[in-house]
Amino acid sequence: MKLNLFYAALLSPALLYLSACGNDASDSSGANRTPPQAEDGHDDHEDGSDEEHESHDDADGGDHVELTAEEAEAAGIRTGRAQTGAVSGQLELPAEIRFDADRVARVSPQVEGTVAQLYAGEGDIVKAGATLARLTSRELAGLKADYLNALSAERLAQAELEREENLWEQKITAEADLQSARAAFAAANAGREAAENRLHAIGIGHGTLDKLNEAADGSLAQAYVTAPLAGEVIQRSVSLGETVSAGGAPIFVIIDDSVVWADIAVYKEDLGKVSEGQTVTFQQEDGRVLAEGTISNVLPVINEASRTATARVIVDNAEHRLKPGQFVTARIDTGEGRPVVRVPSDAIVSVEDRMSVFVPTDDGFEPREVRTGESAGSYTEIISGLEADEAFVAEGAFTLKAQLEKDAFGDGHAH
Repeated sequence: MKLNLFYAALLSPALLYLSACGNDASDSSGANRTPPQAEDGHDDHEDGSDEEHESHDDADGGDHVELTAEEAEAAGIRTGRAQTGAVSGQLELPAEIRFDADRVARVSPQVEGTVAQLYAGEGDIVKAGATLARLTSRELAGLKADYLNALSAERLAQAELEREENLWEQKITAEADLQSARAAFAAANAGREAAENRLHAIGIGHGTLDKLNEAADGSLAQAYVTAPLAGEVIQRSVSLGETVSAGGAPIFVIIDDSVVWADIAVYKEDLGKVSEGQTVTFQQEDGRVLAEGTISNVLPVINEASRTATARVIVDNAEHRLKPGQFVTARIDTGEGRPVVRVPSDAIVSVEDRMSVFVPTDDGFEPREVRTGESAGSYTEIISGLEADEAFVAEGAFTLKAQLEKDAFGDGHAH
């Protein structure tokens, strides 16, 4: 209802003006009177109408909206005075949340085998060292058998060496026999170490090796896939009975997202404002703060496609608010604030492709072009066009802009 009254009030002066321009003039008594005619038959008023209208527009100072104080209040128009305040120089830049590369594990089996049992699936939380799957592996069984044979050969060679040393001390055996026993033991020891190292290379430790002689029948072929770090299983790409290869595609992917990377895309023109140690606040689209951190480093490479550099923040994500792959807004505090003339950002509108604020006039409001600077929070710096303590429309600028556009498409007058 208020808006209807508002537009009616705006249109009434224009309609009266058009009526006065388009109909015969009336005197104070209400009687019509015919304007005098020139000798050549033309209306004197018509001859001077262009000059009079041009003069009227010049006096107006351009587009403006006629509005009384009561009508402005009813339409939600509120004025204020430009204040001097601090603009901190915050930058708002896009950022992508990524995994910390040191906290991602892509787990592949270290020997070829067949999946006999699965202990973890997608979404499971696992501890470091937890068993993820059990494989039946002929390759592993062969390696363990080789180790046991080498271990047995080493022990026999050691026993023979000890016997020859005893005989040598008793002057019973020849020195050549002793040297031969020493060489055999060295060879057996090298063979055992080689077999042991092959097992170490696929993750078999001394704890397992020490118990191989006591292993149950068939257990030599059992291989286990374990988690190298604590975290959540986000991918499992294997099923029971499937044959997997050593060093092939990962069969489990585990992530620890208690710490994540936030990679900020820094535009080339902003690179000089961004440096290590600056405080960054990360927000989602509705303005809710998700996390805070400081810039750990600015990567010295500009992406050829996007023409942006990357500023990286290592973010504590213990509450798991940030999700890898998520896009957020990064607000970077680039330094101490400086006093400037500022207005609420909503008070600035584009009028005929010029950034403007509305200022009050004797009979309404008119747009005034301004030059803007940096923005911080809900305020924008005014470099020129509006002075400190000067009145402007703080609330309702978009309403006034809409009325100007309506008048422009209507009778062509904004007054």
